[in-house]
Amino acid sequence: MNEPTIILSGTDPDLPKDVPRGLKRYTGPREMARGGTGVLQSAFDPVTGRTVAIKKLLPETKFDRRERRRLLREARVTAQLQHPNTVPVYDIGEDDIDGVYFVMKRISGENLFEILKRIARGDEQAIEAFPISRRIEIVGAACQALAYAHARGVIHRDVKPENIWVGNFGEVILLDWGVAKVWGHADDNEPIRESSLELRPEIDTPQLQTLTGGGQRPGTPLYMSPEQIVGNRTIDERTDIFSVGVVLYEVMAIREPFRGKTIDETFENIRHREIEPPSERSPQYDIPKAIDDIVARALQKRPEKRYQSMRDLLADFRELI
Repeated sequence: MNEPTIILSGTDPDLPKDVPRGLKRYTGPREMARGGTGVLQSAFDPVTGRTVAIKKLLPETKFDRRERRRLLREARVTAQLQHPNTVPVYDIGEDDIDGVYFVMKRISGENLFEILKRIARGDEQAIEAFPISRRIEIVGAACQALAYAHARGVIHRDVKPENIWVGNFGEVILLDWGVAKVWGHADDNEPIRESSLELRPEIDTPQLQTLTGGGQRPGTPLYMSPEQIVGNRTIDERTDIFSVGVVLYEVMAIREPFRGKTIDETFENIRHREIEPPSERSPQYDIPKAIDDIVARALQKRPEKRYQSMRDLLADFRELI
C-alpha cells in the first residue's frame, strides 16, 4: 500500500458543515482486507483531513452478540494501549446500518509473515532489506509493545508474524488485540473464531494446505504456549513470552519450530518436543549462537523456567543488538 498524500482541502481552516453521524462521516470507503467475521476498509475523514482505517463486522455477523462484544473489546483495549508500537484508535461507535465499528490510523507496509515468505523464496531485495539484525529489531519492537501492555494488565495471547506489521518507513506495529486477556475480566472461556485455529502454510511451501480444527483456546496453534493448549486459567505474560520465542525462532531459521502434520501433532510438539536450536536448524543463515540461548529460555515448557517478564527478555535483546 502507498502512503496517502496530504490533500490541500484537508488543511482548510473551516470545518465541514453538518457532519453526518456514524460511518456516514467517512467518505470513499474501500475494502482493504476481509476475514471470517469482519472487514477492514480505508476511508477519508473530512473533519481531520486524513485517510483512516475502519474495522467493522460483516453484514452476516453484525448482529451476533459475541462478535459485537469481541470487536468492541478489541477496539477499547487497542485504544487504551497508547504506545509507539501499537496502532492509534481515533473513534469507536455504532452505525445505524453497519453496527459496531472502530476507526484507527491507516498504516502502510506488510506483515512480518509476508517478509519471511519472500526471504524463504530467495528474494534478494527482501534478504538485503531484512538481514538478521533488522529482523531482531522488528521482534524487539513488538516486545516493547508487549512490555507496555503487560504493565497495564493486558496479555496479547496471539503473537505471531501475521500480527507484526512493518511500515514503509521502518515503523513496527503489533496488531490484533481481539483475544487479549485483561486482568479482572472473565473472558477466558469465550470461544474464538475457528479461523484462528488454523495451521497456515509453511513459509517455504507454496501449496496452500490449511488444517482447521475447533476448540475454545484463544491463540493460533503454531504459536500457542503449553499452558494455552491444556486450558490453564493462569495465563500471564509468560504466555506471550513463549509465543515471542516461537516468532524469534521462525524469523531466524525461516522455519516454524513445532509444526506437525495436524493440529494435534503440533500441540503434542509444543508440549513435549525438544527443538533443535535455530542456528543448527538453518546453518545457511549464519544465525548468532546467542540467539539459541534466548530462544531456548523463552520456549521452556514450564512458565517458571522462562523469562519471567518481557523486560528481562528485552534486556538480552539489547545486549544481542
